[in-house]
Amino acid sequence: MIETSEGGNGSATGADSPSAVDAPDAIGSKPVLEQKSRWPRFSMLALSCALAISFIAHFAWRRTHAVLSSNAGHVDRPSRRDIKFMAVLPLDNLSGDPSQEYFADGMTDELITMLAKNSNLHIVSRTSVMQYKGAHRPLPEIARELGADGILEGSVVRSGDRVHMTIQLIEAASDTHVWAESYDRDANDSISLPREAAQTIAKRLNSAVLQPTPPRFVGPEAHDAYLRGRYLWFMGKKEEAGEYFRRATELQADYALGWAGLANYYGVGAIRGTLSPEESLAQGEAAASMAVELDDLLPEGHLALAGAMYMQWNLARADQEIARAIELNPSFADAYHFQSLVYGVLGRDQDGIEAQKKSMELDPFSSPYAMAQAYVIARDYDAALNDVRMRLEALPQNYDLHRVLYEIYRRTGQEKETVQELEKMLRLTGEEGSAASVRRAFEKGGYKAVLQWQVNDLKQKSSTRYVSPVLLASLYAQLGRREETLAFAEEGYRQHAPLLLFIQIDPAFDFLHSDERYRSIIRRVGLPPAY
Repeated sequence: MIETSEGGNGSATGADSPSAVDAPDAIGSKPVLEQKSRWPRFSMLALSCALAISFIAHFAWRRTHAVLSSNAGHVDRPSRRDIKFMAVLPLDNLSGDPSQEYFADGMTDELITMLAKNSNLHIVSRTSVMQYKGAHRPLPEIARELGADGILEGSVVRSGDRVHMTIQLIEAASDTHVWAESYDRDANDSISLPREAAQTIAKRLNSAVLQPTPPRFVGPEAHDAYLRGRYLWFMGKKEEAGEYFRRATELQADYALGWAGLANYYGVGAIRGTLSPEESLAQGEAAASMAVELDDLLPEGHLALAGAMYMQWNLARADQEIARAIELNPSFADAYHFQSLVYGVLGRDQDGIEAQKKSMELDPFSSPYAMAQAYVIARDYDAALNDVRMRLEALPQNYDLHRVLYEIYRRTGQEKETVQELEKMLRLTGEEGSAASVRRAFEKGGYKAVLQWQVNDLKQKSSTRYVSPVLLASLYAQLGRREETLAFAEEGYRQHAPLLLFIQIDPAFDFLHSDERYRSIIRRVGLPPAY
């Protein structure tokens, strides 16, 4: 079965939010803990001086390397007003405390989001800029790779109850300074820093957009919990992220972004089949509805509600909410990605491909597997294979690319290659023992033995955690076992399993197209028949 994946959630305007559709299993780890600073409060003056020295040295290095990297003569440079495409590089965490990385990344995310909301600039997506985190390369080179004519870079320190942020705007073509500012705030007031900086930059570039409503108050503790949740989400630690999103809503019941994050946690668990519909569907819908009720102008809230409707098989409502999210943020890459999935299960193959192309144009780094997946859903396996192979050259260890390659081989009957990709996927997730078992099964009994091993493995796992019956139906379908396939598909219907949306796009189920029980399931789910 095709599984949906993360991404991360990035949009080209920076309105990144944990996407309602995401992928690999969360990797268990300990939560990021905030450490108390040992610096006394009266040391902030010394800290500011040290930061100034560090910042000057940092930019001096940038300028030196920019000069050395260019031997071109004089050319006409664009004026400052010509900055239209801006990239916000990840803010450096200069606190000396690794546990504060989440805060530096969170402030970067919010700068991206606020610039998108407060200006008519095109803002490069979060996932596109995050690949340059910690990179010491000339700014013009980075700008060329990102297609940006303006670069915003800087640093942030949170120490005790104080936050210090320094940022500067660089015109990329000439590598010249346009604007810089330093901010010192009480930690409880740090939430206002990205918005204040974004408004100043937008005005300076004559790109300011009037906001229809004033920003809502967000308490510092709830905001901090949300930032931690986002940081963990983008690291792939979905379970831990969900706990922080939940904490954010408990600390502040009217925090719309917190509710959207929590809704996405439930949505990802439901579509991956790791959370039972019983424990995820109602909670996800309630959280998403709360986000929209609290802030109807929040694109992330409408996309979260689209995800909840999708899981409930209400595809018409899901499509409406996606359209609303795109209306509020026309550069919301995640919304186009999700739109592609909705079109795919509705049999609108070309529309799904075009929506995914739009998503990839806006954010090519967030979900590298997604274009190939759109082709797989449309059963255009040649195009899918070409896309996957191209991207694997740059990302040879990407789990999701190997997952889609596995699906391509499985659906085109290439059994040996299918098993090889399954082994790679298991090794990429650290399951060396399972990979070896798959290899032995194939050597002894061929592909059918591997399918039976997968059935037994899922049944064993179901004793300790939820396993979607649709996953078992897919394996039995590949084995050609009609009764078991229909029994597990009907159980999926009884449970309202979201993965049931995908059975018509999987050729393994094609042999059931004339079976009235299969057709009844398709009708009751609300899918247009593909038979």
